[in-house]
Amino acid sequence: MKNTRRNFIKKSAILGIAGATIPQFTFAKNETMTKTNENNSTRPKVLFFDVNETLLDLTVMKKSVGDALGGRKELLPLWFTTMLQYSLVSTVGRQYNDFGIIGSAALQMVAANNGITLSEEEAQAAILGPIRSLPAHPEVRESLEALKAAGYKLVSFTNSSNIGVETQFKNAGLIDLFDERLSIEDIGKFKPHTDAYDWAARKMGVQPNECLLVAAHGWDIAGAIWANWRGAFVSRPGAQLYPLAPNPEINEPNLKLIAERLINLK
Repeated sequence: MKNTRRNFIKKSAILGIAGATIPQFTFAKNETMTKTNENNSTRPKVLFFDVNETLLDLTVMKKSVGDALGGRKELLPLWFTTMLQYSLVSTVGRQYNDFGIIGSAALQMVAANNGITLSEEEAQAAILGPIRSLPAHPEVRESLEALKAAGYKLVSFTNSSNIGVETQFKNAGLIDLFDERLSIEDIGKFKPHTDAYDWAARKMGVQPNECLLVAAHGWDIAGAIWANWRGAFVSRPGAQLYPLAPNPEINEPNLKLIAERLINLK
């Protein structure tokens, strides 16, 4: 009986200690995950820019994809997340296909799951044509010109193909503003795989902490920060940061405000 009571007290004490320490551990973990480097006042050596939605307006392509889905615009977010999901499935499986081709395959999947008949040719036509002639968001060119005039090196960094982004920039009138165009096509691993960011930093001859990514996608910003890059989030309508990743140092609704913040850095 004494041994039983002694064991009960011993176990209770252990549980008490665990109960006291677990909340502290959880708090510390959350604090780390939401940490932000807002006080970083030094200039990054290279500014990297995501392209689609960050610089280019996807409205025309969204309409085209929506039409392919029988006008069911509510399926657009599902299509995009399916496309992103299967780009990462390809990367994990050590496979590579053009991002647009993955997008058209994802479009067929979403269509099939919702009773919509869509051929491979129709799916590709809904994406590959419109995506190459997207206009820039209204403030983009002026903002990029200001950053370039302030001495920044500007590099595009996209999941799209090399020929795809070249065509996009020519059609959007942005081709002259970038010092370099980088596509994950050359490494065969889609963002937000850490290897993609490491590769881009090496290509530009800088350390990861000397890079800053400007993007309108929470997953892209999270991937960059986890790779020890800095980040500036363009919080365009519908865009959200990932709550379990550290916050970027800049979070503004358009590129003009982000450019002003970056130009003010010493």
